[in-house]
Amino acid sequence: QVQLVESGGGLVQAGGSLRLSCAASGRTVNSCTMGWFRQAPGKERELVAQIARSGPIYYGNFVKGRFTISRDNAKNTVSLKMNNLKPEDTAIYYCAAKTETETYDYWGQGTQVTVSS
Repeated sequence: QVQLVESGGGLVQAGGSLRLSCAASGRTVNSCTMGWFRQAPGKERELVAQIARSGPIYYGNFVKGRFTISRDNAKNTVSLKMNNLKPEDTAIYYCAAKTETETYDYWGQGTQVTVSS
């Protein structure tokens, strides 16, 4: 079992920055593939960024160099630094973990990010 708790969401103006953090317990973050997803009202959930166990990183096309995912093994956390935020980035952001399966099977409760124009 993996427990995930997100923090760091909030309200920010367009062009601003936020840093989301995901604290994991039950497994080490470097033994999992960790991902950040988001879901806006009326839209499907989409993958924002992913960092694999072996290290490769993936970003959704819409990120366009604005976000950075990172892993802190000592703190057992995964972070998502978001710069140059846009109103269309408004969503609930979820942290997720993938262990031995091919699907994300552990999810946090989500944190709201709201970007005002």
